[in-house]
Order: sequence, then structure tokens, then C-alpha cells
Amino acid sequence: MSRLSRRVARWSGVALVALLAARSTPLGAQLPTGVKAGPWIDLLAGGAAPHWRTYRESSLESGWRYDAATKTLRRERGKDIVTKQQFGDFELELEWKVGPKGNSGIFYRATEATRVIYENAPEMQVLDNAGHKDGLSPLTSAGANYALYAPPRDVSKPAGQWNAVRIVAVGPHVEHWLNGVKLLEYEQGSPAWQALVAKSKFAQWPPYGLAMRGHIGLQDHGDVVEFKNIRIRELSK
Repeated sequence: MSRLSRRVARWSGVALVALLAARSTPLGAQLPTGVKAGPWIDLLAGGAAPHWRTYRESSLESGWRYDAATKTLRRERGKDIVTKQQFGDFELELEWKVGPKGNSGIFYRATEATRVIYENAPEMQVLDNAGHKDGLSPLTSAGANYALYAPPRDVSKPAGQWNAVRIVAVGPHVEHWLNGVKLLEYEQGSPAWQALVAKSKFAQWPPYGLAMRGHIGLQDHGDVVEFKNIRIRELSK
């Protein structure tokens, strides 16, 4: 390679890095037409306690530990947790990592009108697809809208590796992204959605999926799970 070619390659690489750093969303990810975004809110700024609390409780229990050195929130034991703030239309980004056979979830538009969070809030599945039995069904695999909408393929990374999530909710329109790939989209409350709910376990809980505004939640499923780079911004038309 000539000196000029090496310089072009080097500066092209620098330009690419700068472009990637400047993007506020994953490559290929766009907001719906006409939607405006507010500023990003770091949901781990200053630690977990300023932003999170245990579901239906006033504080965050010690089973969820924030590591200031790695800026990582780790679930070792404890109950489901939710953001103190509520969101209607939003764009949420975060990264998650589970151990072998690990299982967890990300809830959104959650209320606290039911005994447990999954009785009212939609969930994006967090899972070790290769190690957990739920990985055998696309409907309950990583990235799925749990038990309702399945991803077309598995784009999750193995246990012990970080996975990047993006969830977009604008009115009834919801999108699930995993590792830069849009896995699914659906219309919350639509006839198609209602038909799927009626055939699922969620039919026994009438409040399920009705709220258009609520908390973001992280699930306790008895396994160790870690989250980092959790940020959200409100959207408007």
C-alpha cells in the first residue's frame, strides 16, 4: 500500500469513528416520521437510587447493586424495579448481559395497579437463548414482545456478552430493536394485538397493556442480570 493510500485509509477510519460517535441512535435506526425527540435522560446518573425504586415500594432494595466503577446495575436478588419517572412516548436504549440460563425482562408503560408488573405491562424479553428453555420458542426468546410478538430470527449474543436494546413507543406504535436490528413492531391496543392477548395468559388480567403512559421496569426472575448505559428521551409529534 502506498503512503497516500495509507493516509486515505487512516483518515477514512477516523471519519467513520467520528460519524459513529455522532449518531444518537444505532445505524439504520430512525424515529417515525414527524416525531421530535427531547434530551436524553441518563437513568444511572449519580447511581441507581435517584432514578429507580422497587415495584410498589418507595425505595430501591439492596439486592440491586450499582457499581460506580463500571457504571453497571446488577441484580443479585430482590424484586422487580421501576423508574421513579413515568413516560408516554419514548425512545429507550440500554445494554444487558445475563449469565448461562439467565432470564429477565424490560417492561414499559407499567402501572402499579396489579400485584406484579407483568400483569399490566408489555415486556421485551431478556434471555440466554441457548441455555434457557424459553429460547426454544421465538415468542419467548430474547427481544420478543413476551408471548405476543416473536422476532423473526435470533440476533442475541451468547451469555456473558452485552446486548444493545432500543425500544421506541409513539402512541400505539411500538418497536423492539436488538443489537442494531429491528426485530418487531406492533400497534398496542389494535384489533390484532387484542386477538393475541385474548389467546395468551395475559387475558386473565384485564389491565394488561392498556396504559399508554407508565414506568420503565427491570425484571427480577431469580437470575443474575446486569444493565448499563440506560438512557431514555421523551418523544412528541
